Amino acid sequence: MTDSAETRRKAAAAADFRQLYDTHFQLVWRALRRLGVRQADMMDLTQKVFLVAFMKLPEFEGRSSIATWLYAICHRVASEHWRSPASRNEISTDPESLAESSGEARLEPTDIALARHAEVERILAKLSDEQRTVFLLYEVDELSGAEIASLLDISVGTMRSRLRHARAIFRREVRRLALKGGLSVQRS
Repeated sequence: MTDSAETRRKAAAAADFRQLYDTHFQLVWRALRRLGVRQADMMDLTQKVFLVAFMKLPEFEGRSSIATWLYAICHRVASEHWRSPASRNEISTDPESLAESSGEARLEPTDIALARHAEVERILAKLSDEQRTVFLLYEVDELSGAEIASLLDISVGTMRSRLRHARAIFRREVRRLALKGGLSVQRS
């Protein structure tokens, strides 16, 4: 390959990647947050997801959507992060995290939505990684059972079982929180 052809190929790959990044940045960011990644680690892990995507883009076969493929990368990156010794032994020292972990809540009118979001995050943290992933993919990202099973390389029956258990735990924790007066529950 000539130098000019190689230069054009690299420029085209960079343009493709830039489009991928611009189009899917929010999806990757939300996926990592839903997978339990702390705010302090978001930029690093988002960058890692896109680095992996850039390296693997030539191998992408199109058997799934780009969004599903990126979510799978997010899942692997988040899982590796949580398994790393640094993540497991980390002690937070920033005031916001300390207040959150100690249960201090500032429920000024402007903070109610943030407080509810924090409670939902705490409830999601009570699910196993497998249950949380299936729950979020189904309930939030609105993927079908077959898409989730394919993405996670599990059977549809396993996906349904994880979803059923996750929903039961989520409902139980929401009721418990509502009984403590921490969250209003509206039935539809």
